[in-house]
Amino acid sequence: MDLKTRKRLSLLILVLGLPAYVVIAVSLVNWMDATWGRQPIWIELLVYVGLGIAWILPLRRVFSGIGRSE
Repeated sequence: MDLKTRKRLSLLILVLGLPAYVVIAVSLVNWMDATWGRQPIWIELLVYVGLGIAWILPLRRVFSGIGRSE
């Protein structure tokens, strides 16, 4: 995949995909709250950090080298 395509795809992912992923992450924590009750803050923090890392792992190839010039 050439650099121009990766730049466009990364912009699309950040503009559309990331907000959708944030909604999914917050919904998951709200579901955990409704199912098991309020968790300690460190468990919620671990869930948010884990989800924050999990979304980028499959997409790191798309985002690598985006900042360099053509």
